[in-house]
Amino acid sequence: MKQMHIIKRSGEERDFDISKIRNAIRKASQVVDIKDALSEGRINLIADEVAGVCAGRDRAMTVEEIQDVVETKIMEMGAHEIAKKYITYRYKQSLLRQANTTDKQILSLIECNNEDVKQENSNKNPTINSVQRDYMAGEVSKDVAARLLLPADVVQAHKDGVIHFHDMDYYAQHMHNCDLVNLEDMLQNGTVISGTMIEKPRSFSTACNIATQIIAQVASNQYGGQSISLTHLAPFVEVSRQAIRKELSDELASAGLSLDGAKFDEIVEGRVRTEIKKGVQTIQYQVVTLMTTNGQAPFITVYMYLGEAKDERLRADLAMVIEETLNQRILGVKNEKGVYVTPAFPKLIYVLEEQNITPDSKYWYLTELAAKCTAKRMVPDYISEKKMKEYKLSKGETVGNGDTYTCMGCRSFLTPDRSGNGFDNVARAKNYEPGKPKYYGRFNQGVVTINLVDVALSAHGDMEKFWEIFGERCELCHKALRCRHERLLGTLSDAAPILWQYGALARLDKGEKIDKLLYGGYSTISLGYAGLWECVFALIGKKLTEPEGEALGLEIMKKLNEYTAKWKAAEDIDYSLYGTPLESTTYKFAKCLQKRFGVVKGVTDKNYITNSYHIHVTEPIDAFKKLEIEAKFQKLSPGGAISYVEVPNMQDNIPAVLAIMRYIYDNIMYAELNTKSDYCQVCGYDGEIQIVKDESGKLIWKCPKCGNTDESKLNVARRTCGYIGSQFWNQGRTQEIKERVLHVS
Repeated sequence: MKQMHIIKRSGEERDFDISKIRNAIRKASQVVDIKDALSEGRINLIADEVAGVCAGRDRAMTVEEIQDVVETKIMEMGAHEIAKKYITYRYKQSLLRQANTTDKQILSLIECNNEDVKQENSNKNPTINSVQRDYMAGEVSKDVAARLLLPADVVQAHKDGVIHFHDMDYYAQHMHNCDLVNLEDMLQNGTVISGTMIEKPRSFSTACNIATQIIAQVASNQYGGQSISLTHLAPFVEVSRQAIRKELSDELASAGLSLDGAKFDEIVEGRVRTEIKKGVQTIQYQVVTLMTTNGQAPFITVYMYLGEAKDERLRADLAMVIEETLNQRILGVKNEKGVYVTPAFPKLIYVLEEQNITPDSKYWYLTELAAKCTAKRMVPDYISEKKMKEYKLSKGETVGNGDTYTCMGCRSFLTPDRSGNGFDNVARAKNYEPGKPKYYGRFNQGVVTINLVDVALSAHGDMEKFWEIFGERCELCHKALRCRHERLLGTLSDAAPILWQYGALARLDKGEKIDKLLYGGYSTISLGYAGLWECVFALIGKKLTEPEGEALGLEIMKKLNEYTAKWKAAEDIDYSLYGTPLESTTYKFAKCLQKRFGVVKGVTDKNYITNSYHIHVTEPIDAFKKLEIEAKFQKLSPGGAISYVEVPNMQDNIPAVLAIMRYIYDNIMYAELNTKSDYCQVCGYDGEIQIVKDESGKLIWKCPKCGNTDESKLNVARRTCGYIGSQFWNQGRTQEIKERVLHVS
């Protein structure tokens, strides 16, 4: 039998030891009447059957899961009295453990033995002290939230994988999820960072430096993603230009020289380009080297939208900033060996619009550059101005004339401004424009996700029962979301001055509550969903790529939207449906489903479930058909969604990348291309690092050239949930990455 592992209750991974199973059964057998006892042969048979089940799961099972299998096998053997003793013993041991579970969790993560925590976040290195400190605090915080702050049914549902209460480790504090940072207000009108007044910058490079400090401060005061726009930095190009003109004029005068106007302007623009390069480099390098209080780089998205520029001069300067941003990302950043690799952050979003979508458009050259960048570094991702203006309609707007704006982080989108007047500047921003829809300065309160696969399997093919359970689970999610909302109620602006007092989200007074920002649509709160593919297949045996499966999938999405609309109408809170970017939770949900329902072909036979509405990663389908189908579902996921196509190395096929980008512009609001960008530090291999099984069946990363499997000497970048991850993943997500099929041949 192959070498297997188990996951202890502390999270530590150990070798599977069949003798412990035999001993446990033997002890239970010794305390019953002799007539009910098991022979040694039958004990060994049960133990062997348990081992066979464990081997068949193709992953390390937890102690609790193994004990469940032991119970089942004892019952199947007809030894009911022994099963009772075994169950009673487990219950008593559970009571003894309840008083001190957090301590062991903390100790195992400090020693880097906790397999769940080690790969819980693909952008956190669990060996670093600051990350461990954050995880330690998180374990305590989760314990407090589960025991003291959250309702018992919500906690149990989360534990069972029926729902997922995201970021429970931050719930005890009065913190929220994602932000759309009002960088324009902070730069143009000043801000305060750590008690220091920061005035309007006098150069582009200084503005970029301040922006990175703002990014770090914001990241340390919330737990999700954040986004900034390059449009808010672009005005400082002209500030630098005027300073450079004066500087050059003074230099010439002091030297007694003169230049004709054209030559003078040429030198000025050359120095402006150098200034832009310095500023963009500051953002690139500071973001990837910054470490916030939670032990990771900020989850930051940089938005590139020419249509935001208010005049042609600003648009031309913005184009230069976008060009430099793309060029620097194509280059990449150097790893510890001095080799250029793909950085995880910042995430880049490029808007496809009339000014850049055709070869004869003015800024087509930027689109070509974006295509080269995507082929090399997996970013930027693409928003279609055309489709977004169809979907995102503020009060009084008509289809095709709506709003275009960035997500908050990787995919969480604000609801359109339903006030028609920028919410009457409830946040007291200094860049308020009456009558104009407002997006910068708004935020998301939090997320709770429904496991749609569990709903389907609980219904056992009965559609009437499915809708009944579906409704109950939605209302349970609503209850959990109310907890999130009510945790923020009463929060004082002093809790996070950079957010609530100094312009990132608002300019409230000291001691003022943030409550008014939680109602009326100013902020959103998200009902997440996961596993639509498996849900539909479990119910009717059809795929989302088949007409019947698509129809049922769309019906489920519409029902989810009906619930969010009902809650919104009743409470004046903008509940919104959100395509959950499961990372570690995809594995947790899969394990919970296997525990509750066993291995169901096509449903629970993987160690992961599918994110949101996505077509399954193993499904053979071409890029255009995938985007065409998913566009229908994305439209019904207004609180957040992103689609992707998996592609091979496209660096020598840029026309194909551009063709996909054009299709995105015409057909889907938000999409990305996934390629591979890896490097082996041992042999210098620059290509795709492979995923293979070791002798125990565990999935590991291996260089195909030299065989290196030391993760600390591999640079691997994969997109797993909107953001690029670079610190490796748990077994469920790793299997999902391994099984992805290409959508472009």
